[in-house]
Amino acid sequence: MKIPDATSLSTILVVDDETGSQDAIRRTLEEDFNVLTASSADEARVLMERHELAVILCDQRMPGTTGVQFLKEVRECWPDVVRIIISGYTDAEDIIAGINDAGIYQYVLKPWMPDHLLDSVRGAVEARSLQLDMHRLDIELRTSTSVLRVRTAEKQTRLKTTFDFARIIRVAGSPMDGICELAARVARYDLSVLVLGESGSGKELLARAMHYASPRAERVFVMENCGAISDNLLESELFGHKRGSFTGAYEDHIGIFQRADGGTVFLDEIGDTSFAFQVKLLRVLQEGEIRPVGATRAVRINVRVIAATHRDLEQEVHAGRFRQDLYYRLAGMTLTMPPLRERPSDIVPIAEALLAQASQEMGLPARSFASDAMASLITYPWPGNIRELRNEIYRAVALTLTENTQISAQAFSSKVLQGRPGTAAGVNGATTMNSMRQTGTLQERLDAIEAAILKETLLRFRWNKTHTAKELGLSRVGLRNKMVRLGLEKK
Repeated sequence: MKIPDATSLSTILVVDDETGSQDAIRRTLEEDFNVLTASSADEARVLMERHELAVILCDQRMPGTTGVQFLKEVRECWPDVVRIIISGYTDAEDIIAGINDAGIYQYVLKPWMPDHLLDSVRGAVEARSLQLDMHRLDIELRTSTSVLRVRTAEKQTRLKTTFDFARIIRVAGSPMDGICELAARVARYDLSVLVLGESGSGKELLARAMHYASPRAERVFVMENCGAISDNLLESELFGHKRGSFTGAYEDHIGIFQRADGGTVFLDEIGDTSFAFQVKLLRVLQEGEIRPVGATRAVRINVRVIAATHRDLEQEVHAGRFRQDLYYRLAGMTLTMPPLRERPSDIVPIAEALLAQASQEMGLPARSFASDAMASLITYPWPGNIRELRNEIYRAVALTLTENTQISAQAFSSKVLQGRPGTAAGVNGATTMNSMRQTGTLQERLDAIEAAILKETLLRFRWNKTHTAKELGLSRVGLRNKMVRLGLEKK
């Protein structure tokens, strides 16, 4: 990595197809920074080849490509440049893709305020400077083995703390308590572990916690999604290949199993692999060695395998789609992650943690949930589990005006407001039936049913009291009195 000079540390590139926007941003930043401008991604590439940059500000909507697509390319070719998107559109999918794929530092919405934009760029430049300072320290540390040893130990301690079982968010008495306790006990031993559970339920997080609680914690944890790529590519990724072994193999490639020697390999979606690949994986687990594609000799490995799937592997074995011998090899211990709908008490702390994370990543002040938003989160069954909850919260933060400090229910998608995926009547049916099963006096049980109906209707109309009152045949005053009596609105 080349250490930039002082000029490059203050050089900003603005990419926008509108010259008026370019000029406005230049005027805002030129007193503090050296500002370059480009009207297209092609012009930006030329400038980036010629100049070392600290920050790139890119408009989202441009001819030929989107800002997110271009910044994804920037991340691959110039990973040290801090990336900021400026957009007049609150497209939640673009924002989420920008954070996940393009590694965007901040998402600035139009119309932007000069002071806010200037502060954002200053923060980005400072982050770049700190990154360079860390790189210089790393270079200096290479000369001292003892210092490196201490530094490595400190990083290992931070990793163990970050992925500790206690950091898996849950309340006391959560169904996750028993899972984490059992996983912590098993983590100490070199048993293969099979983690079952729906997509997005946190299987990878549990696997990481097991790795960092095991004697292998000082070695690497590597994961591969077995259902995302073809057999041939999966074999190459896991076992490696030799140069010339197939078209496109221009150099030797060390596979995941060899890179993770001494550590843990997490094979996600193992149930989606083909029968042919399962035979090759079984041999690796039985023999403790791999044979890279095109190699003439096997390589000994020492790894612990944790596998995961959303499928019922026993049923897959009975149906002839999964090898029985591989199943028993993987399932030395089986752990089942409960879906989010079976741990409703955990929704609030998980949602609050995700909200804080989303606000920080988008460069926004701390946010909180309004009461109607929290009611929507608790009511919805989350078929996509924590992954769906995360995307919904990021979407809500993106759609909430910058000056608002509370996330309201109106920022959520219609399916969350309705309480059931794809149906508007789901909440009413499920919640009312649950209320009918409650114990208590007749009046208490009737009140519970009435409260459920009121909540469902309020959610369906995004807490619009006029529409809710009309739907239920009430006056607004009558509706408000019922809400106060049933605890749905403060007096």
